[in-house]
Amino acid sequence: MGRLGQYRVMAYKIRAVLAEDWELLRELRLAGLADPVASVAFNETYGHAAVQSDEFWRRRAAQGTDGSLAETFIGEDEEGGGRWVGSATVLDEGESAHVVGVYVRPAHRGTGLADGLFRAVEEWAGERPYVRRMLLHVHEHNPRAEAFYRKIGYVRTGRYVSDPKAPVLREYEMVRELPQRPGGRG
Repeated sequence: MGRLGQYRVMAYKIRAVLAEDWELLRELRLAGLADPVASVAFNETYGHAAVQSDEFWRRRAAQGTDGSLAETFIGEDEEGGGRWVGSATVLDEGESAHVVGVYVRPAHRGTGLADGLFRAVEEWAGERPYVRRMLLHVHEHNPRAEAFYRKIGYVRTGRYVSDPKAPVLREYEMVRELPQRPGGRG
């Protein structure tokens, strides 16, 4: 896919966020954080994100082009005028690529958009020969998300982290091993 690669999934165009997309990125992130399931889906709160400066959002949007080891992919609804309707961010953590910030607007859930976003983050990770697995955390009170992750091949490792907003609750670690590549992983 490459840095500026794009492809289509049903009525969606999946692509990497560009630096000039910062206002759209902010709007989608705030929508995700305002969603009723945000308290178990995200570690960031709406209140925290809403007061961030324009410069903060510019830096966040530019992270994929500034040499950072992270990339955010978005899904644009082509039938809806290009409105941003989903996103997923991937972080390069050496042998693991960590998926965070997965969000799909409610009207677009179950449409294949999340599958497309995961294909994009996994392709990004696959361009790094040292990355062996995809990693994510899912809140114990988010069974819909966990069911989706299981459907696309992620499994619990038995490890967990505490929810930073409610330390008595757990976020289960899930992984998906990436296929071995000749001359690459192995």
